[in-house]
Amino acid sequence: MAVNLHIPAPETILPVDGVEIGVTQAGIRKAGRRDLTVFRLAEGTAVAGVFTRNRFRAAPVQVCERHLAQALPIRALVINTGNANAGTGQPGLAAAEATCRELAGLLGVRPEQVLPFSTGVILEPLPVDRIVAALPAAVAGLAPGNWFDASHGIMTTDTQPKIVSRRVTVGGQPVVVTGISKGAGMIRPNMATMLGFMATDAGIPQDLLRTLAREAADVSFNRITVDGDTSTNDSFIMAATGRGPVRVDSAADPRYAELTAALKAAAAELAQLIVRDAEGATKFITIRVEGAADTGEALKVAYSVAHSPLVKTAFYASDPNLGRILAAIGYAGVDDLDVDRVNLWLGDVWVARDGGRNPDYQEEDGQRVMKEAEIAVRIALGRGNAAETVYTCDFSHEYVSINADYRS
Repeated sequence: MAVNLHIPAPETILPVDGVEIGVTQAGIRKAGRRDLTVFRLAEGTAVAGVFTRNRFRAAPVQVCERHLAQALPIRALVINTGNANAGTGQPGLAAAEATCRELAGLLGVRPEQVLPFSTGVILEPLPVDRIVAALPAAVAGLAPGNWFDASHGIMTTDTQPKIVSRRVTVGGQPVVVTGISKGAGMIRPNMATMLGFMATDAGIPQDLLRTLAREAADVSFNRITVDGDTSTNDSFIMAATGRGPVRVDSAADPRYAELTAALKAAAAELAQLIVRDAEGATKFITIRVEGAADTGEALKVAYSVAHSPLVKTAFYASDPNLGRILAAIGYAGVDDLDVDRVNLWLGDVWVARDGGRNPDYQEEDGQRVMKEAEIAVRIALGRGNAAETVYTCDFSHEYVSINADYRS
């Protein structure tokens, strides 16, 4: 059950000049579903990526990192769902490379100019023969307007596609930004079982795009959590085709701030769509920690609350057992925390004041907020001026059912 997740009409999704997409069925795990997607990028496109920090990085992640480190420009992406190609050792690496090689041959580029991505079940061999057999159909279907189909083609346990598309003004000229993402479980900061692909027609040099992609990930995909599990396949790719009227060559350009803000806002929306469609989620929860000594401390407290099964199940039940939040703040690892300076709000309700129950707090007020589909938790630590925000969801019976039945 997605929480207030808006799916744009296909006709409102803007193509990005210089990007073509083909989507087809390869039968990787289930017959009759679109599970193979190809992006072809025009010459001159700059590409940057941010990947999982899990030490068990999947084969496609390793290949992507290797290909991005080379001097050749990236010209294509290939994404399969249904199989993560993770925990597959050298055969998995060979399968990812074979996929790149086959697509490169079809597109007339070098294998090193292709980035592969996989998502799905871990520890199972990639059926590379099915992917290779389906690649010609994906290439034959390449077209600029296939973003909507691609948003469906990369889904696993997602119930809804995640897509953002907008035209913004930068320096008085139009810039198109369109992106898709997938993910519903194994979502935790430092990326997660999520894939995100964003493209713009603005021109951005490779080095600057690398910085921008990392900064965008840090305020979006690295600020969400569903269950605290960091996946093996997380990948966020940003492509700048340079086919539009705006080109920004350095951070000193006065238009850089406008362009950065637009791309970060799109990435943040894509990331939040993942939480809204989290496995079994019924509540979308924003946790803001203020008054921290530094950013790291604020995030430590925010994630401690966001990852607590007791907190998350209380939200699911709309049970204002809010001492669980104070407990999570207390074990977050801020060793010198003065709890007598901590304040807690749930929506517009002041729950805890100076480390104890607010004398004016009424449990029915807390329950009123907890029954809402979107809930804001605000925590003030009284230690400094740093603040951070994390987005999460509740834990429901359905979350357990989905993950118990995932391989059946």
